[in-house]
Amino acid sequence: MESSQTELRKVLRSVVFPVLFVLLLWIIKGVELLLDESLSHYGILPLDVKGLRGVLFSPLLHGDVQHLLSNSIPLIVLGFGLFYFYGSLGWTVFIFSWIFSGIWLWVFARESYHIGASTLVYALAAFHVLSGLLRREKHLLAFTLLVFFLYGGMIWGIFPDFFPHRNISWEGHLTGSLAGIILAVYYRREGPQRDKPQWEEEEDQEDEDKGEDEGEGEGEDGEFPYWKAGMDQDPRKIKYRVRYYYRPRKGNR
Repeated sequence: MESSQTELRKVLRSVVFPVLFVLLLWIIKGVELLLDESLSHYGILPLDVKGLRGVLFSPLLHGDVQHLLSNSIPLIVLGFGLFYFYGSLGWTVFIFSWIFSGIWLWVFARESYHIGASTLVYALAAFHVLSGLLRREKHLLAFTLLVFFLYGGMIWGIFPDFFPHRNISWEGHLTGSLAGIILAVYYRREGPQRDKPQWEEEEDQEDEDKGEDEGEGEGEDGEFPYWKAGMDQDPRKIKYRVRYYYRPRKGNR
């Protein structure tokens, strides 16, 4: 009973921020509609100093309701998975995805205002897929398959020729994906890891025991203790050495 309650609390904690974040996006869009005012000029305008503010604001802005709706469910699903499986590391991945993708978009994108949380969606999707494959932890792999099944078609969004006649920022999709890939590789040793099979644990233990045996009896400077070999003094300090040769008797091999 206690275990189920703990799991329920973990689920609720993991879903709170993604839901609140999406709610904030809808509030901003609602204000725009009520005031009949567009805030798109707060988006990223590449290579323009004023457009740098878009690094902070562009994921909060959307062109229309359909644009926001297409990002809302993925943000909740991917955000929930991020905080459920990775805990506090999820905040690092979320913030760096936001900043890195925004800066790269400001540097490399076309001269136009770029807005939308699609950069975050692509960043989180790329992070989940690659992180699950690198870690090979069973729960992460299951979530990776789910993400690939639900959003695998998003990969076409990083190619400019896929949207020849639509006002879509494929650059935002691409920079978001790159951010997610880099973060998945960089933080691959943090967070959940797969359980090692018993035979791997036994090999690691044997390696540790072997290392301890090889180092046993060494001197303070790592020198081999000559007394272990039954000698009276260190053989490296002996000036002359006597070597014995013998000839086997005939018939002996």
